[in-house]
Order: sequence, then structure tokens, then C-alpha cells
Amino acid sequence: MTAEYYQGIGRTLEQGKFHLAFFDDRLAMPDRYGDDHSLAVSGGIRVVKMDLVPLMTAMGLATRYLGIGGTYSTTYHEPFHVARVFSTLDHMINGRVAWNIVTSFNDSEAKNFGLASHLEHDLRYDRADEFMEAVMGHWDSWADDAIEFDRGSRRFADPAKVRRLDHEGSWFKSRGPFTVPRTPQGRPVLIQAGQSGRGRRFGARWAELVFVVQADLQSAREMYRGIKQAVAEAGREVDSVRVLPAVYCVGGETRAIAQERFAYVESLAEEADKLVLLSEIVNVDLSKLDLDQPLPESMTAGRGRPADGAPVPTLKEFLASSNRGTVRELPCFVGTPADIADELETWFTTPACDGFVIAATHVPGAYEEFVRTVVPELQRRGLFHREYAGQTLRDNLGLPRALRDDWR
Repeated sequence: MTAEYYQGIGRTLEQGKFHLAFFDDRLAMPDRYGDDHSLAVSGGIRVVKMDLVPLMTAMGLATRYLGIGGTYSTTYHEPFHVARVFSTLDHMINGRVAWNIVTSFNDSEAKNFGLASHLEHDLRYDRADEFMEAVMGHWDSWADDAIEFDRGSRRFADPAKVRRLDHEGSWFKSRGPFTVPRTPQGRPVLIQAGQSGRGRRFGARWAELVFVVQADLQSAREMYRGIKQAVAEAGREVDSVRVLPAVYCVGGETRAIAQERFAYVESLAEEADKLVLLSEIVNVDLSKLDLDQPLPESMTAGRGRPADGAPVPTLKEFLASSNRGTVRELPCFVGTPADIADELETWFTTPACDGFVIAATHVPGAYEEFVRTVVPELQRRGLFHREYAGQTLRDNLGLPRALRDDWR
């Protein structure tokens, strides 16, 4: 809970030439299990969730090239506010900001904002589509050359190049004019993580980085093809959207040492972690369910699982297979730095992805070890850059500067 903590991580990632530090977020602590926060607080199960803007600012001011991405919900914020927060921050750290677009999904979040329950799955994405239209409209309110600084005529900017949005839709009214000029990269980079059918269509329309969670290489390949197809069907260039699965990496000087470290990390997970975190993400109080009964519709609707015709799992089966709250929740590459690089290279060249979200199995230490041991191996193979390509996040991701109205 200090700025120095996040700044230290930022400097480590920048030393390793990471493109982006990415914060996820929830707007409530995980208290759906038993409608009680006691288990979560006692075990420290993701209960501290500070506002991301000060964290992003602290990390951004401690680095020069590292992108800084943060999560803001389209369900519990307003378009003008989100547009202003992220464009201001993009100015403050010279064009290195990304926004992770989420729709939220949890009744506890709704209650923190004065609502009884969250919106139905597809309605959240309908709202999010209009939210994005309003945000993008505000970001494009100023032309790139609107500001003149003409001392002779005493004119700051050309009013003909600043327009009012006047958005009025089903969910939002937002007039403008917007109060922040165009940013160094045109507008922040957009991240999205929806994997359901509706979420994938949303991402295909708006996202530039798509964060995914897949259990293995084959499912990652299928997801990769599906996302790229959805992007093409949305009328966008396939290469303009990058797909990034989350993975854990546990290394050691030898494979035996790495396996010993993995076993230790795995041993730290407790049953309470799984129950609390599963209740949070499926928005169901699992304490009220029979372990041997099939899951209720509320836990499976809109999530793309199970496949048509497949039996609905029982809660016991779901707990056993989900690995929520454990190191096995994500693909985990375990071994020497060369072993880890082999796995990353296989996924990248298959292709099953365009890059990775490297999740930390432990802090401090995980990022430092990856930067010190795995990054040099990837660089030696010509798979990873040795220097940043430019100043802005778009420069370093190989994305063009965002043009006004190019999203329409």
C-alpha cells in the first residue's frame, strides 16, 4: 500500500522491456460466499483494491517507456469521467496509457453503487457498446491541430476544431465539449477480456489487446482463431488486435529446483481461497449449494460453457476442475529459463497468441526472476526486443497513432 511498491515493479518491468503493466480490478471485495467477508479478510483473499489512478500515476512517473494499463468499469462509471481520467493520465505520462474495459459482473459491486443487483450479462455489453461510443466521441472532440498558441491574435485554439458530442442514447446522455485535447498517442490503447460470445463480439469491435485465460495450448489455438475471425467479421484489420493469454512461469537453475518451487507455491492455496473466489466470479453464494447437484443456470448462462449437449457439472466437479485460487488456474511453465522460453516460443509461433500476460506466482521476486533469467533467453532467440521502439505505448506495440474518428 505504498507508491514505492508499485514504482519498484514498474522499474523492474521496464528493465525487462515489458510493453505494459496491467492492473485488473473489482469494485468490491469477494464477499459472496456466505454473504460474508470474514473468510476473505482473514485470509487476505484479494480484499485490498485501491483506486487505480494514483497507482498508475505513481508507476507512470517512475518509468519512461513502460505502458500503464488500468481497469475501469462501464457498468458503474460515466463515459465523460472515464474519458477524462484516461486522457489526462495519457498526457501526464507522455502517451503510455491503456484502459482495460470491463462490464463488471457481481452483485456486491452493484450494492456498493446503490443497486440491488448487477445487470443481465448481454445488457451489460449493450450498455458498454454505447459507453464506448460516448467515450470515443469525447476523445475525438478535439482535432490534432486544434491548439494554436497564437500570441499575435491572442487565440489559444481554433473553436472550429473543437466539437460538442451531444450524445443521447438508450443508456447515456453526454453533451460536451470535452475538456482534454487529443493525447500523444491519439487516444489510450484499449484492452478487453470478454470470452463469452457477446463479450467476444464486443472485443472484436473495440479492443486492441484482448486478455484471455485458456487452460492449454489447444484451447488457446482455438480461442486465438475465433477472436481473429470475429475481428475480421467486425470489419477490422486482423493484425490490429493482439491476443494475450495469462500464464505463470516458475523457474529454477535446474528442473528439479523449479518443480520444488512450483510444489511450494501450489501448497499455499487453501480451500477457502477457491470457495471465496469462485463465489465472487460466478456471482453465486456457493455455501447454499449441494456439492452433488448440477450447477444452476445462473452459473452457466452467458459464459459459453458447457458445450451444447455436455452434461452440467456438479458443484464438486466444478470446484475440482476450476482451479480457481490456485497456481493451476492458468497454464504454468515450469523449468529452467530455456524450458520456459521453449513453452513461450511454442505458444507464440503456433500461433496461439501474439504475446503474454505474465502473472506473478509470488511478490516480490517473480518479475525480477523473469526479467533476469527468461527475458535474456527470449532476446537471444530473437523473439523479444532489446530496446523500446519509441516513446508511446502505441509505438512500442507496433500500433499506429489513433486517428480521429477511425473507429466509426
